[in-house]
Amino acid sequence: MGLKFGELIKMRGIISFKLSPHEQNVLAGVFSQGIPNFLRRVKGQIFYIGPPFLFTYTLMSWATKDHDRRQRKDPSKYENEK
Repeated sequence: MGLKFGELIKMRGIISFKLSPHEQNVLAGVFSQGIPNFLRRVKGQIFYIGPPFLFTYTLMSWATKDHDRRQRKDPSKYENEK
């Protein structure tokens, strides 16, 4: 076993390239390309995502208010109890 850790098998015919983590620029293009690309994608999908989201929000708001309304007791039904 003359192989070192990280080179445990000998690969033939496979070429692999590596870039050192110290040579990578992690935030390259985040502000110059990333934010405009994000806004472009959101603008393109807003009409597919917006209406179902708006419908669901409206439905949940109505359901919560209706549930709270139905949970209240009617005081006129309990006037004779004391």
